[in-house]
Amino acid sequence: MSLTTALNIAKQSLLATSRQTAVVSQNVTNAGNSDYVRRNAVVSSEAPGARVVVIQRAANEALFRANLSAVSSYEGQGTIRSSIDTLAQAVNGVDNANSPAKALGSLYEAIQLYSNNPANASLGESAIEAARQVVRSLNDGTAAVNAQRTNADMQISVAVDELNGLLKDFETANSAIVFGTQTGRDVSDQLDRRDSILKQIAQYVPVSTITRENNDMVLTTASGAILFETSPRTVTFQPKPGYDATTVGNSVYIDGVPLQAGAGGDTDAAGRIAAHLQLRDTIAPNVQAQLDEVARGLVMAFAETDQTGGAAPALAGLFTWSGGPALPAGGIISPGLAGSLSVNAAMDSQQGGNPTVLRDGGANGAVYVGNTGGNASYADLLIQYSANLDVSTTFDPAVGAGTNASVMDYSSDIISWLENLRQQSTKAEENKQALVVRTAEALSNDTGVNMDEELSLLLELEHSYDASARLIKAVDEMLANLIAMVR
Repeated sequence: MSLTTALNIAKQSLLATSRQTAVVSQNVTNAGNSDYVRRNAVVSSEAPGARVVVIQRAANEALFRANLSAVSSYEGQGTIRSSIDTLAQAVNGVDNANSPAKALGSLYEAIQLYSNNPANASLGESAIEAARQVVRSLNDGTAAVNAQRTNADMQISVAVDELNGLLKDFETANSAIVFGTQTGRDVSDQLDRRDSILKQIAQYVPVSTITRENNDMVLTTASGAILFETSPRTVTFQPKPGYDATTVGNSVYIDGVPLQAGAGGDTDAAGRIAAHLQLRDTIAPNVQAQLDEVARGLVMAFAETDQTGGAAPALAGLFTWSGGPALPAGGIISPGLAGSLSVNAAMDSQQGGNPTVLRDGGANGAVYVGNTGGNASYADLLIQYSANLDVSTTFDPAVGAGTNASVMDYSSDIISWLENLRQQSTKAEENKQALVVRTAEALSNDTGVNMDEELSLLLELEHSYDASARLIKAVDEMLANLIAMVR
């Protein structure tokens, strides 16, 4: 081997070692970066020495996709869980202190006390005040549900805007990767950036990836709607300014395909948007329907009937509504009834009425008066109203809180329904969070930076550098001796 060849080998080795050291240093610097994938400097031996061929990322597509799926499921579940918690507190209050069931229990006790002493005017006023509390609970519950639906609609709008922004960022990163790959450049940093954007997109919608020539990537949702192919597809949504019990929200469209809302406490909603759709279109409307059914049951339980034995229709008594004095249809939901429920003005002293009308009847005319003699001890109607609250009645099965129950029991059942949903969502969130952690750990273990390995490699590179340096020194000494001999 000539001295020139030996010197070239040493120089090639130094260049290779320098590049490897730079890669290891970059790995060490990004050891705490969850979006960074470890680089490997792949070296091949070719005459007259060694050289770096390519920088490779230690990517694992299978684990990465599993993590994306886990992230989408967890984001959807977390959104549902927090939304249910907020909705339950808004409708029922802390520890159900403001729930219709609690207010109805207080009314039941007040009616019984009044029936035991019907001559006591203050007990009559207390019964009317308890009725006002029931109305406030149902009115406020309806307002809270509408507010939650309006907020969910706003959150969907914000999420759609953010998703469109991420898709534009993805386009920028993907274009840089394709161009860099075509021109033979190292695109590792751009690949990291694209993966980071993918993780963020997965928080909003479930995403599947297809990698094509030159590292070009196509994105679709789990249902097959295209999110990105060469250019981003527009995600569209038209929010509404407000919601009531009859409002139907608009769909979210991805490339013209509507995004499906999630279902269940252990929701199948993947991503925040589907979870917000589930709250807006399924959970909150179901709670509203339950409140409406309680309100309908109350109107029916306190309805005034013809006391003369005639054929006059039953009409709204203590509780009336926007369609009063007629009674709502039996056995089916009257949307928004809970929001329009009110205490009958004829019995409400705050509206110029008299609480004794509750005892005697007659809010709808003389034929509905039960206490025709004006007897102060008359309690027949009060006893009947109290009994009506315990009589089984038929509720709309679509509501999901039972079909046959007393108004008292049904008001408690709707708390149980929401609490059961909350427990399901909480447990599912814990499970899905654990899956995110496990997949992230597996991905990190396979593609992340291990400091022990990197430091060990640095030590090997130091030895290689030292060997090359000694070789150069030896060649230099030989050349110096040769020149000295020539002189």
